[in-house]
Amino acid sequence: MLPHTIFAFIHFVAAFGIMIGLVYERVTLSQTLSIQDAKRIQKADLIYGLSALAVLIAGFIRIYFYEKGSEFYLASPFFYVKMGAFTVVGVLSIYPTVRFLKWNKQIKNGEEPIITAQQFSTIKLLLNLEIVGVLIMLFAASAMARGIGM
Repeated sequence: MLPHTIFAFIHFVAAFGIMIGLVYERVTLSQTLSIQDAKRIQKADLIYGLSALAVLIAGFIRIYFYEKGSEFYLASPFFYVKMGAFTVVGVLSIYPTVRFLKWNKQIKNGEEPIITAQQFSTIKLLLNLEIVGVLIMLFAASAMARGIGM
């Protein structure tokens, strides 16, 4: 029972970490960032990425070793909605993460990152879409766990 609880806890905390990282990035992002804000966005993106990895690992452990068993989840259409949304959100996150990593050289030189208007609006749009995608995942997870659509 304790391992079941631990993996459920990890899964939930990681889901919160994903949302916290994304929302922090979105709220903090501006076209003119201080070095400190840029570093904070990079840290939030790291938390987001590590949380996504943790949610994926803990989720699959829960599916195959705990909860209702893989047969239950794999029979749910909401499992595929959730995994599809996870994949889309992961792909959408590539561009912002690459842009954030490219700030390292400027930050190391004590310079504020340069963000063009196009980069800013693209990153802002992608972060908004990622947040919507995470909300879709959370809804699909709730529906899946309750056996809706089966």
